[in-house]
Amino acid sequence: MNEKKKEPLFHIVKRGDVSNATAWKVRAIGIIAALIVCALITTILTGDNPISVYATMVSGAFGSARKTWITFQNLAILLIISLALTPAFRMRFWNIGAEGQITMGALGASWVALNLSPNLPQPVMLLLMMIGAAVCGGIWAFIPAIFKAKLGTNETIFTLMMNYIAIQLTSFAVSKWENPPGSNSIGTINSKGDVKYVGWIGNMFSDGYNKDFMWTVIIVLVLAALVYLYLKYTKHGYEIAVIGDSVNTARYAGMNVGRIMMRTMFLSGAIAGLMGFLVVSGADYTLNNGTSGGVGFTAIIVAWLAHLNPFAMVLIAGLLAVLTKGSNTIQTNFKIPASAADVLSAIILFFMLGCEFFINYRMIFRGSKAKVPAGPAPATPAASPDTAEKEADEHE
Repeated sequence: MNEKKKEPLFHIVKRGDVSNATAWKVRAIGIIAALIVCALITTILTGDNPISVYATMVSGAFGSARKTWITFQNLAILLIISLALTPAFRMRFWNIGAEGQITMGALGASWVALNLSPNLPQPVMLLLMMIGAAVCGGIWAFIPAIFKAKLGTNETIFTLMMNYIAIQLTSFAVSKWENPPGSNSIGTINSKGDVKYVGWIGNMFSDGYNKDFMWTVIIVLVLAALVYLYLKYTKHGYEIAVIGDSVNTARYAGMNVGRIMMRTMFLSGAIAGLMGFLVVSGADYTLNNGTSGGVGFTAIIVAWLAHLNPFAMVLIAGLLAVLTKGSNTIQTNFKIPASAADVLSAIILFFMLGCEFFINYRMIFRGSKAKVPAGPAPATPAASPDTAEKEADEHE
């Protein structure tokens, strides 16, 4: 006697096309649910009114002009890395090496600032630092692209390992450039003597130490528009999209897939390298092996949630920037441990990721009236030429 196969508790089924309105409704519900969960956790941890905690987070991000610019700078830094990953991801080249590409860009920009003549005009110095950062970041991304195109290596592992090499190269450079000697640090770049502030982007149109981060934000927003235009309206952008859909189709169309892959990865690394330049010249004003700050991995989430849309990335990067700055504030004001503040941000991020799952898939539980779509019917074997000819004769 054959036992009846037990039906699973639920099936996960891919949805059809979902309207933008429905997708945004799901996202709104997810964010509200995340805020409710965070409110419960906050009440348990602190005993404070969760509304006041949220108000403190917003105040910590936008409570003053300085806080607002720092928040926008964090947004810009996260956004530029998301933009850097977009061309590669759209081509389905999984570039996990943004951390190393940022670090190498910062290394290139620092070399220019420390070794070229301090008498260069400020715009010329900044332009050379930018070029140095883009070239170093581009080369660092170009290396795994060569191996992928020529030898078919796994780009995920290759780019990930390149991160650690970049960190060690930076540590070696810092040991050679340390200032003062024995400090294991290069100190603040060009902050003393006659070369004071040369290579600081905030001082391009003003003198002295300027903490306004407006130019960093402007550069990144312009770059977001350029990446959007490049991917949507240029031949190179079209080639990237075709390869992302089907490598075989691209080859049949006569595209040189290997060359396009290497070119796109150089562009991806160059944009990431520009972030290293912005950190050295407009944020930290120094170099160390933690220059990237982990944003290379966070940017992967931003790019994925935005579906590789540069303008959607602005919104998501902005939300994460506010969460990051606000979490630091509530940690201080409410005496919450740093780990607990990070947990609140992680919960909101988790719900955002969960929204994308429910937008694309639905769950059908056992006993539900909804029907599970049947799998594809088995293919009918094609008749051989002899059989087909025989059947045609019989029909006649």
